[in-house]
Amino acid sequence: MPVFDLDFSVAQGAFALDITERSEARALALFGPSGSGKTTAVEAIAGLRTPSRGTIAIAGHVVFSRDRHVDVPARARRVGYVPQDVLLFPHLDVRRNVMYGARRGDADRGSRIAHGGLRIADRGSRIVELLELDALMERRVTSLSGGERQRVALARALMSGPDVLLLDEPMAAVDLPRRRRILDALVKIRDELKVPLVYVAHSPEEIERIADRVLVLDNGRITAAGSPGEVLGPPLLFDL
Repeated sequence: MPVFDLDFSVAQGAFALDITERSEARALALFGPSGSGKTTAVEAIAGLRTPSRGTIAIAGHVVFSRDRHVDVPARARRVGYVPQDVLLFPHLDVRRNVMYGARRGDADRGSRIAHGGLRIADRGSRIVELLELDALMERRVTSLSGGERQRVALARALMSGPDVLLLDEPMAAVDLPRRRRILDALVKIRDELKVPLVYVAHSPEEIERIADRVLVLDNGRITAAGSPGEVLGPPLLFDL
């Protein structure tokens, strides 16, 4: 069963996006110039934009089908979304921002989830450990750096137990040393928590580190698709 089964179009004024992708990728990267449709694609998967045609299925769950009149609301899609502009709750500390991501039903019942059968408390502990948030849990989010805010946003998205994690240029406001640490954490999220990723980036270095399949977009069309080596060329000689 493919992780990603995407065949949809989004019309947006004079701009039109067409995506067709069916793969078992652990991490699918969207790469291309500004205005090529990367964010539009992610927002359609998240349920924030309605395609004009087609189907979107993640991990075997159809969340949109124009022909079958299926359009699962964004809040019910089991999608973790971290947009370019990280929006945390400034009146809450880090702990409460992270725990806000836990689904109410999970928290009320203490239920198990698919990713390793972890309960809410165990899942939260593992996510906090992976993202190195232990020392930050009592701090106000207004005191955090860009990299720290990004890690809190990732933790909050993961606390919902998503079928897929959507990341729209997550390193845009993060300096190089912290970028390495976040990428290392994302690899562990991908491999240990078994959460598939859709990763939007302008940086080939990031894509080579995180993705096993790349879609290159230009003016709303896929112009190339394959592994990072096939699409972007040989790996760079320096390590991000």
